[in-house]
Amino acid sequence: MILTHQKGRGTKVHLYLDGEYVATTDENCWFDNYISNATDINDEQWQQLLAKINYKKALNKCADYLSRRDYSAKEIKAKLLKTVDETSAQKAVDRYIEAGYINDEKYCQRLIEYLLNVKKFSLTNIKQECYKRGISRDIVDEKLSNFEIDNVATLVDLIKNKYATKLQKENGKEKVIASLQRKGFRYSDIKSAFYRIEYYDE
Repeated sequence: MILTHQKGRGTKVHLYLDGEYVATTDENCWFDNYISNATDINDEQWQQLLAKINYKKALNKCADYLSRRDYSAKEIKAKLLKTVDETSAQKAVDRYIEAGYINDEKYCQRLIEYLLNVKKFSLTNIKQECYKRGISRDIVDEKLSNFEIDNVATLVDLIKNKYATKLQKENGKEKVIASLQRKGFRYSDIKSAFYRIEYYDE
């Protein structure tokens, strides 16, 4: 097979086998793995080169994703698998875990703090959101044990600040209760929150 390469836009380098496009890499990766234009290579050599290209691509993708927000290992691997193979994705994730840039325990801790204090999620919805992001049940349970979660206090805050206007409308209380139940709060906690507001808050 004859391998040729052609410079693309920016730092991209396009690779061709026997005149057919097969892959794109960047100049840095190509510099590290350079093969002279029109070199005759066998399938084993091509697979070795492709593995290096995909690993480099996975590393770059990881860096890009993590520059925007935190991810769990499972979550970011799923994103990588859209563009690279399983082996390259796992190697890249392992590398970033080793470097400390992917840490499910720290990520879970920060996520729970955000969902609890900013989003005012119920305990049920906090768990669901953590699971959805690929964090294991063991880690979620461990991190939740560090928090004193008072669903009633959270509900009081939500009702007084987010739902105050809605309560003034026709059937407002029933609609607020239904909305809070959809957010994962238990009816008994909602009832307690309304009781606390009515009888204990000034």
